Amino acid sequence: MRAVVWQGIGEIAVEEVPDPKIEQPTDAIVRLTASAICGTDLHFIRGTMPGMKPGTILGHEGVGVVEQLGDGVRNFNLGDRVVIASTIACGNCSYCRAGYYAQCDKANPNGTGTAFFGGPESAGGYPGLQAEKARVPFANLGMVKLPDELSDDQAILLSDIFPTGFMAAELAEIRLGNTVAVFGCGPVGQFAIASARLLGAGRIFAVDRVASRLAMARAQGAEVIDFSKEDPVTTIKQLTENIGVDRVIDAVGVDAERPHQGPAAKKIKPQAQQLDAEAKQVAPKQHPDGDNWHSGDAPSMALQWAVESLAKAGSLSIIGVYGDNNRVFPIGAAMNKNLTMKMGNCNHRAYIPRLIELVMARAIDPSLILTQHEPLTDAISAYKAFDTRQESWIKVELLPTH
Repeated sequence: MRAVVWQGIGEIAVEEVPDPKIEQPTDAIVRLTASAICGTDLHFIRGTMPGMKPGTILGHEGVGVVEQLGDGVRNFNLGDRVVIASTIACGNCSYCRAGYYAQCDKANPNGTGTAFFGGPESAGGYPGLQAEKARVPFANLGMVKLPDELSDDQAILLSDIFPTGFMAAELAEIRLGNTVAVFGCGPVGQFAIASARLLGAGRIFAVDRVASRLAMARAQGAEVIDFSKEDPVTTIKQLTENIGVDRVIDAVGVDAERPHQGPAAKKIKPQAQQLDAEAKQVAPKQHPDGDNWHSGDAPSMALQWAVESLAKAGSLSIIGVYGDNNRVFPIGAAMNKNLTMKMGNCNHRAYIPRLIELVMARAIDPSLILTQHEPLTDAISAYKAFDTRQESWIKVELLPTH
């Protein structure tokens, strides 16, 4: 079968790889009909998330049809159409039973962190979902059957991006009438905005520099701030009568960028040396290719702006990905404001069933975020477009294996 394979930092390819096989009684083999490219995949290619093994199949978002079932999978039938939760969980340990699926004690044989598809060895080393077929461990829990009415375009958003954005809004403790700022208007940021609306936010500020992403945020009703044209902290303070916002969601993570023009660039100029050192620490090995695979040049920028933008006693939700080698956080400023901070990898399986219900009730149509469809054979060009932010979110359509 064909799959998108990580070969090294700055190097990916579509290759022929062996078909997956049932290895455990709780496994399933799914013929994938759709996958997607996520910002986390770009971290591996840019070199900001270490530990990837050459030959790893990328991707952790998938929709498909069940082709094989292990004897221990009792709640699915062959031919069922399913969405696959991005994080892998056993369903039996104390963390799973409490809904903390991202902290499953059993799914990750190589460490104590979150197990997920298409990641480094420390995340379990599981082959990813940007392939024609995939093995789903603990399939009785990790797959959710899809209603016939849900299209692949809608369903693929339920594998990772929508649950992640929704969890971000929950971690922020958004209440009716709250004023919220979302830093980063990529796919997760867009769903964080949508989820903040669903939870009753009164005002939402959306901070980014990419015009198309800001336009999508504006279409959702967010008040947009372009950090390449204005200082986001100053603007948020001005728009809130110098109070700040009640809640902030960091949907950026390790590949945050500093402003290179405008008032914000002038304001952070004294920090340039510090930001350069951070960027080098986070991504010591890089292999850029023209305009592609450049890591962020200010890993702590979104965190700094988030803390400065919050009102006293506000809440900070961190859903953007940070690695073990990220060391900088404005802890003093956060403490002196009595801020509450919550963060972590998404417990996808806890959210997928209820988000399916929201889509079925037409409370939201997640497919509106889709900006491009590509066949698996064009996955590399799609990656490059997403990497340079030419597209907001790209669905990879998978053809049947021959």
